[in-house]
Amino acid sequence: MSDVTFAVSGQHYLFDVQAFAHTILNVGGESYTYALRDRTTLGVIDDVAGNRSEIGVVMTTTKTHDALMKAFTEAGLTFTKLAESKPRVALPASHPLSNAKSLTIADLEEWPYLKFEQRPGTPEEFAEEALDYIPRSKTILCNDRASLSELSVAINGYTVTSGILVGITDGGSLTTVPLETDVTLNMGYLSRTGEELSDLGRTFVAKLTSALEKYAI
Repeated sequence: MSDVTFAVSGQHYLFDVQAFAHTILNVGGESYTYALRDRTTLGVIDDVAGNRSEIGVVMTTTKTHDALMKAFTEAGLTFTKLAESKPRVALPASHPLSNAKSLTIADLEEWPYLKFEQRPGTPEEFAEEALDYIPRSKTILCNDRASLSELSVAINGYTVTSGILVGITDGGSLTTVPLETDVTLNMGYLSRTGEELSDLGRTFVAKLTSALEKYAI
């Protein structure tokens, strides 16, 4: 990890940012170099397998789990599940559907769907959004979490997420609504198989576990 003493890579989440912040605040110190990296799914795998990050925060679903586990194993990585959650629709608090008790994909057909862009040729199982395999007529690709949030508000768009929008300012303008589906999300982390986590790594996992236990729905 060159001169970086601790690094975490993750798909585009809010909860891992909070866990990372709490980790470095807990450790303190007068001098340090840490890294928190937002990545595509393959980017997370590459960072951890290549020793650029100690931990990778990822999600599998009941639809994608087998394909992702195969990819993790082939990369020499172990996935540790920390929590389960049901998918939720994230959309602007001002959206006409924001007060719905629940939503279906059909309910959202007329609204733009925002998703994180993956590398060209990436299998559909590597999408960061549950139910991404369902065709949409209006899709916008983003590669930045802040841009996706801003666009959602600007165009009344939506995405499908874990629903954990805690502790970070760009979650303030969004809300979530339960999505009617039998799909379950499995949230956890990647580490290199056979290697023990560092003290910082264990602290981060403890903070991440605490956040997921508190906020996962």
